[in-house]
Amino acid sequence: MGKIELKVAGEEDGLRLDRYLTEKIKGISRSEVQRAIRAGYVTIGDVAAIQPSRRLKGGERVLWEAPVRSLLTPVRIDLAILYEDEDIVVVDKPVGLIVHPGAGVSDTTLVEGLLVDRSLPQGDDPVRPGIVHRLDKETSGLIVVAKSPSALDSLKEQFATRRVTKFYLTQVEGKVVEEEGRIEAPIGRSPSCPSRMAIHPQGRSSQTEFRVLDRGKDTSLLLVRPLSGRTHQIRVHLRYVGHPVVGDPVYGRTRKRLLLHAWRIEFTHPGNGARVRFEAPVPPEFPKYPYHEIPWPESQYVSSQVQRDN
Repeated sequence: MGKIELKVAGEEDGLRLDRYLTEKIKGISRSEVQRAIRAGYVTIGDVAAIQPSRRLKGGERVLWEAPVRSLLTPVRIDLAILYEDEDIVVVDKPVGLIVHPGAGVSDTTLVEGLLVDRSLPQGDDPVRPGIVHRLDKETSGLIVVAKSPSALDSLKEQFATRRVTKFYLTQVEGKVVEEEGRIEAPIGRSPSCPSRMAIHPQGRSSQTEFRVLDRGKDTSLLLVRPLSGRTHQIRVHLRYVGHPVVGDPVYGRTRKRLLLHAWRIEFTHPGNGARVRFEAPVPPEFPKYPYHEIPWPESQYVSSQVQRDN
């Protein structure tokens, strides 16, 4: 990318530098802009501006000279597509695959794999087309991706209003005494380590329900339902009650893999208004158990829309 010279308009007075450049330079994310600013690739009036939060003044001239790479490069990778139509695609994400590019991410992502054979709607962030929720790199299981702008809006709204039901399978350390329970504890950034999440009194309200499926010698197999959608919520909550997820390199003890799997999901189809359910195969690393015998709970949602003819 060559030089880009910009002049701050009067109505843009007071905007943060990173937000201003993200709006002006299409196809790059705000995190990419922030890295370029801190690296000294942006100048204002011949002076390097290295603070992304710098407030602009009307009439100032901003010069961008960052060699920004293309954020999304379609790459053919082996993806397990469980379902697809004109509105959505449902993927069984494997362990080790990152959902979308971000700061410090150089590996091929799920989004880039999907872009090989389909277009995805761009929302607020060009690096996350079609993405309405995510899974950690170490977590396997169901990801629902929108394929149309209307589907993107519908799914975002459903996640925001907690009308999406998700169930995870996990094996945790120790024997959980209770048969079932609910963990309510606020989650926020760890004051001592901002890259980690922690139970924090100023954190965001978070709730997780669990039921014990089976107990081993020193582990327990759980069915978990997060009622909120915080970063690392299940992992942080289970560690908080003394039962970190087996294989968790951040909140537990490192083993072969994190035994956390996004198993089932239920939501309203954005195209026809019907409640739909999807289930991902249980990975072989999980304990032997008759998972197919676990019933789906009765749906609390009744669609008011008419189902579209196929």
